[in-house]
Amino acid sequence: MYTRAEPSRLSLTEADAALIKGMIRRGDRHHDIAAFFGVNQGRIAEIKDGSRFSDVQSADPDELPPRGPYLTPKVTWMENRLR
Repeated sequence: MYTRAEPSRLSLTEADAALIKGMIRRGDRHHDIAAFFGVNQGRIAEIKDGSRFSDVQSADPDELPPRGPYLTPKVTWMENRLR
C-alpha cells in the first residue's frame, strides 16, 4: 500500500513570487527554483503562467539569489543576506 508524503505546509509570498519571476526571466530551471523554495515545480509553473501572483512584478536581477542548482534552501540564503 502506498501513502502520500505529508504536505510541506510551505506557502509562497508575494516577495517569493517576485524572486521566482526574476529567476525565470534570468533563465533558471524550474526544478532548481522549486528546490530553492521547497515547493513543487507546479507552483513555479503557476507563477510563470500567471494563474498565481499575476499582479506581482519581477524582482530586479541584483535582488536574486545566485543561479542554481541550490544546495541550501531559501531560508539559509535570506539569513546570510541580512548579515
